[in-house]
Amino acid sequence: MFVTSLTIVRVIEAPPAAVFAAFVEPDKIALWWGPDDGPVTHAEVDARPGGRFLVRFRMLDGSEHGCFGNFEVFEPPHRLAMSWSWEDEDAPASRVQATFKPVGTEHTELTFVHARLQDDATRDSHEHGWNGALDKLERKARSLW
Repeated sequence: MFVTSLTIVRVIEAPPAAVFAAFVEPDKIALWWGPDDGPVTHAEVDARPGGRFLVRFRMLDGSEHGCFGNFEVFEPPHRLAMSWSWEDEDAPASRVQATFKPVGTEHTELTFVHARLQDDATRDSHEHGWNGALDKLERKARSLW
C-alpha cells in the first residue's frame, strides 16, 4: 500500500524545453541523474508515451543503482509522468511526475512529485536522492542548452 509522496519545487536556469530534455535525452540525463557526483553508467530512453527508460548510476561510495519505468504522460515541454522502479527491488512501482513552467524567457519552475511511495523512510530516502540530483541539474543547467 502506498502512503506518502514528496514534492520538490525548483527554479532551473534553462527554458522548459531544455529542462524537459534533461529528463528524456540520455546525454542530458548523464549530466545530473543520481544523488551525488558519481557518474551515470547507462541511460536508455524511448522518449514517447508508453516508452520505457532505464538509467544506471554509480555513487561516489562505489554502490551502483538502476531504475526503470514507462512514460505514462509525455507532453513536451510541459508535463511528464513515469512509473518508477529499482532494478534490485521487488516493490510495486511508484510514480514520478514533473511539470515545467516558464519563468521569463530563460528559466523554468520545475515541480517534481514522487508519489506512491511505500512509507516515510522510503520518502525520506528519495527526497535526499532527488534533492542531490536536482542540485546537480541546477549546477549544470547552462550545459542543457
